[in-house]
Amino acid sequence: MAWQWKRILKISAWVAVLIIAVVYLQRYGIGPLKEAVDDMGFWAPLGLFLLRGISIILPALPSSVYSLFAGSLLGFKLGYITIILSDLVFCSSAFFIARRWGRGPVSRLVGARAMYKIDGFSKNQLEGNFFLMTGLLMTGLFDFLSYAIGISQTHWKVFAPALLISVLISDSILVAVGAGAAQGASITLGLALLAMFALATLTGVLKNKSKAKEKIEV
Repeated sequence: MAWQWKRILKISAWVAVLIIAVVYLQRYGIGPLKEAVDDMGFWAPLGLFLLRGISIILPALPSSVYSLFAGSLLGFKLGYITIILSDLVFCSSAFFIARRWGRGPVSRLVGARAMYKIDGFSKNQLEGNFFLMTGLLMTGLFDFLSYAIGISQTHWKVFAPALLISVLISDSILVAVGAGAAQGASITLGLALLAMFALATLTGVLKNKSKAKEKIEV
């Protein structure tokens, strides 16, 4: 239980830091940046789409910040669509890379530290529990999980609906935080923060269950 609360507080602290950064930029410097993004037209969402995708294929890079910027710079609707499409395309790519070529090439691509996390999830037989798979994909660990589920040789028909459900729910939260902070929408921002806290709690509970299951199997 103590571990779960530490995990929740850690995630909540990072979320708070990101929100403060977005609010600060909005108040003191995001205006000109938003105008520049508007002038870029199609290239702005394409750039965020690719940056988010790179952070998924190389999971050592932070990805949550792109969801916040998508909401603050593009607005909720366009930002949400951009992040969803990026997650669907690049999480699927990570899944197929792992499923087609296996652990060795994935390890060389993501590095030893990321591979350690991927191996940890690979041991939990997520393919046998659709709801656990979907719940974990909703957390900030979705990039590692896409590789892990692919390595486990899970069928695409099982992974695809879990991925779709997870990104539709989880992406809306961070994008809403970015959009709410940028527009000063206190109600939207408050609801998004509550939802983020709920996801942080879900992360702790699911990871704890995952570790408990691994210990039982060992």
